[in-house]
Amino acid sequence: MENSDTEFKAFGRSIESISLYYGMFLILWGVIISFVAKSSSFTSYIPSYIGLIIFVFSILSIKFPSKKKILMHIVALFGLIAFLGGLDLIRLIIKNNLFDNLWADISKIMMLITGLCFLILCFKSFLHARKVNSN
Repeated sequence: MENSDTEFKAFGRSIESISLYYGMFLILWGVIISFVAKSSSFTSYIPSYIGLIIFVFSILSIKFPSKKKILMHIVALFGLIAFLGGLDLIRLIIKNNLFDNLWADISKIMMLITGLCFLILCFKSFLHARKVNSN
């Protein structure tokens, strides 16, 4: 990860760009998993709903830089929601029901891991912005 003096970058991309890609990934994941699992359930599209919100607010943060701070906080909030959705695995492990619904549980694992990684990047970005703005 590299950081210029003014903008946080990870993997050569700004956090807004990473957020766009993460949003697109979640949208596609929900659609593909729902298709593969032959599910018409509202819940199978939860990653897509979360991804759509992340995607839209990421675009808005790029389009309206003066509102970037609040918009990216909203993006991070939905990254947290993705992570928390993945934590439902704990309940399944306790009840000994893990992988009773294979595709749903794989989605939860994906949301847990990617949500955590995304939150870490958001946190590092916020720390960087705070450091830059305090100088």
